[in-house]
Amino acid sequence: MSGATRRSALGLLLGAPLLSACAGVQQSLSQFSNPFSSSSPPPAQPAGPPQQATTAGTGGVKVAVILPLSAAGNAGLAAQSMRNAAEMALAEFQNPNIQLLIKDDNGSPQGAQAGAQQAVDEGAEIILGPLFAQSVPAVAQVARARGISVIAFSTDSSIAGRGVYLLSFLPESDVNRIIEYSASIGKRSVAVLVPDNAYGNVVEAAVKAAVPRRGGRVVAFEKYGADRATPARSVAQQLGSADALFIADDGDSVVAVADAMTAAGANLRNIQLLGTGLWDSPRVYASPNLQGGLYAAPDPAGFRAFSGRYRTKYGAEPIRTATLAYDAVALVAALARTQGTTRFSPDVLTNPSGFAGIDGLFRFRADGTNERGLAVMKVTTGGGVAVAGSPKSFGA
Repeated sequence: MSGATRRSALGLLLGAPLLSACAGVQQSLSQFSNPFSSSSPPPAQPAGPPQQATTAGTGGVKVAVILPLSAAGNAGLAAQSMRNAAEMALAEFQNPNIQLLIKDDNGSPQGAQAGAQQAVDEGAEIILGPLFAQSVPAVAQVARARGISVIAFSTDSSIAGRGVYLLSFLPESDVNRIIEYSASIGKRSVAVLVPDNAYGNVVEAAVKAAVPRRGGRVVAFEKYGADRATPARSVAQQLGSADALFIADDGDSVVAVADAMTAAGANLRNIQLLGTGLWDSPRVYASPNLQGGLYAAPDPAGFRAFSGRYRTKYGAEPIRTATLAYDAVALVAALARTQGTTRFSPDVLTNPSGFAGIDGLFRFRADGTNERGLAVMKVTTGGGVAVAGSPKSFGA
């Protein structure tokens, strides 16, 4: 990054988007970018021995970073990628006045609570992490006792609130953006298929609120489990009264549902297909039945640029959600520089103008959830192509 680029990227003003990152391999099917799959650590393999706590940076403002660094399998790999991204943000931010207190929670609530307690005893003013939903309440208990905020990376909205903010990819933002866009192109009669799981429950609530808010109606709704054929047949029989079909699931499952719809006699070329950011998958792009489908997701340009810098620094590919750790550190560095003693207060963190990160605009709501400014992407055999860009600012 040139000095000029760095200055423009990190010229941080509240009331205007913050943290614009300097302008890959997608791992959207990994459990860490599939909402709700990071609610609990992967089972089976035992965790390794806890890693020693370390620090990064020498600034006066202490910031805890709690990640499952010694957890088994993909969880530990994800945590290492997020740690790298956090340290990369520190290196790319000019003269940040923060020091990261990096704690390994071993993938458990007990480890997360111990790491949080250690960090606040060492003077941490805010906590970034943990990753797993089950560990967030344990960290929140420590933070609330000290009156400090938590920015966690879980995708489970039920654990947000009272000083616990989620910096993650929440399905509600995807649903609101794609329903808003589809209504703007005249698609207001929506058939819906969602999985019968925690993710599907959140999407169901979001879509049933978003469609009427945009002047539309849900004309068919089904949930599916292992049996996709029966719900697919039911929705296929009602497609005549719909002009859009919303399927919310990860790449493999979306392809299977689309195939089941086709087998049930539905002609998916005659209806506008809609989806969430989990559609960002090679399986989706390769599916003949899903061509032309629209989904909401962060503009991929930000992650591509980030991935290039990460590869140069670490010689490896980042996981898709490594950007969350980068943005969290860049945010606290910016607030430490610009906001004085109120830097991590709820009023500052919930600034309605939001902040601009690698994946575009985001802002924290008072209830601890977040809202993202997302692009609308179209499925093509060559990958996702933007048909509507990310917003440059949030509406009221």
